[in-house]
Amino acid sequence: MDEETAYWVGFSVFPGIGPVRFKLLLNYFGSAKNAWLAPAETLKNIHLGDKLTDQFVDFRKKFDVDDYIVQLEKLHVSVLTLTEPKYPTLLKQIPDAPFLLYIKGHKNKEPIDLARTIAVVGTRQVTHYGVDVTQRIVEGLVAYGFTIVSGLAYGVDAVAHQTAIDSGGKTIAVLGCGIDIIAPPSNARLYHQIAEEGVGAIVSEMPLGLRPNNGLFPARNRIISGLSLGVVVTEGADDSGALITARNAAEQ
Repeated sequence: MDEETAYWVGFSVFPGIGPVRFKLLLNYFGSAKNAWLAPAETLKNIHLGDKLTDQFVDFRKKFDVDDYIVQLEKLHVSVLTLTEPKYPTLLKQIPDAPFLLYIKGHKNKEPIDLARTIAVVGTRQVTHYGVDVTQRIVEGLVAYGFTIVSGLAYGVDAVAHQTAIDSGGKTIAVLGCGIDIIAPPSNARLYHQIAEEGVGAIVSEMPLGLRPNNGLFPARNRIISGLSLGVVVTEGADDSGALITARNAAEQ
């Protein structure tokens, strides 16, 4: 990993700076390194505010990026920044595209075709009908060469991922937590299958160790829809996260 990318990684761990603020920093300072090393007064002058600047200055004193990178390597996790050619073209087009993605899928035998991706999402409380519909739709999409994107949750997500694998296709699981966290634990086998058997990739913008919570799912959902040409909701309530993902897709 080069020095500049390491600074991108550092910013991805600090909770107060997301895509919008990071873009502001990058435009002002010209590089993540310059932004990371900037004096506190300069940071305050570009509208980060006193409180956030003080929190960041304290964070960068304590954070050991080299140790963090070693952790990533041990977990076989790679990173992809917004400026790299391999960054997903569709995702780059959304207004708040993640400036850094963590990716786990180190044994892929063939590259994943990110130009042909469809998200399949739905309720966690999936019915027998929902399982059947999800399986049929995913089997058809895989037959036409599409990669299946979902969120590795209970219910429809898990069915979509597993059906894609069983049908000989590829699948991408987007997490609403750190890439080292398996949530729910009951999907551990599926997580490892995707990450280690050359059938897809695990993706997250969240730093290592961050546990899932409801506040993180909208951010995850925008990545699911942003990675995809379209979103299929096979079963879901009117106020479900799946329909939020579909609305994201329409807006993107």
